[in-house]
Amino acid sequence: MLNYNGSIVAFDDVKITPDNRAYKYGDSVFETIKVINGKLVFWEDHYFRLMASMRMLRMKIPMNFTLEYLEEEILKIISINNQNNLRVRLCITRKDGGFYTPTTNEIDYLIDCREIISKTKNNYKVDLFKDFYVYSGHLSTIKTNNKLIHTLASIFAKENELDNCILLNERKGIVEATNASLFLIKGTLIKTPLLSEGCLKGIAREKVINIIKSSGDFEIEETIISPFEIQKADEVFLTNSIIGIQPITNYRKKVFSTEVTKKLSVSLNVLELTSK
Repeated sequence: MLNYNGSIVAFDDVKITPDNRAYKYGDSVFETIKVINGKLVFWEDHYFRLMASMRMLRMKIPMNFTLEYLEEEILKIISINNQNNLRVRLCITRKDGGFYTPTTNEIDYLIDCREIISKTKNNYKVDLFKDFYVYSGHLSTIKTNNKLIHTLASIFAKENELDNCILLNERKGIVEATNASLFLIKGTLIKTPLLSEGCLKGIAREKVINIIKSSGDFEIEETIISPFEIQKADEVFLTNSIIGIQPITNYRKKVFSTEVTKKLSVSLNVLELTSK
């Protein structure tokens, strides 16, 4: 079942027309929200990021699109699902019509949820994806439906028996993984790419940065990171809203420790359970 513009409908009852702008132009944004025991994790952060994304794309935000309204719309679809731990996708699409220039800036929304299947792995192998590059512009920081490079990198990872790939921008700087933000640990310094490098403005990314700042044990630096720094790192890990923190254990011939990463993972898990 799906929530389509406030109505609970079956999958088969949602029809995509030839003029659907998400289908034709990728004219859409989305949020993926973790649900634990019926509770939306970091919902306020997701909501405000969604509003900022819609404004950036010049979508007309309905007057009733309050924090409380959208939470209720998400809870509608959660209530008919028997699973405790879910991933919710809230997708906002500009209404049908027009070619590159839309006929309206009004929107449709679609909410669906699925059981969380992905789990952290003990062994996690990555490499660089160098066939195509992420553009290091501000548009890359929001979650649009245009994820072709991430899709191709995921296919490359599967073909080469990798768990994930690290994406680069046009300046050959590290951006992120196909589905997660990336952090490097060297001694007491932890680095993550600047948003201006083209990485997603991730909710989990922000939470991990705050955890590191409040710990007092490490210094966090948002900076430009060269691929050469990966092999020099003590630990490397990924983070997103669904998996939390995933340690990387192997990059080419380099094997990483996971001691610090596991401690950060515990802190993030606690924050998820206590978030409002």
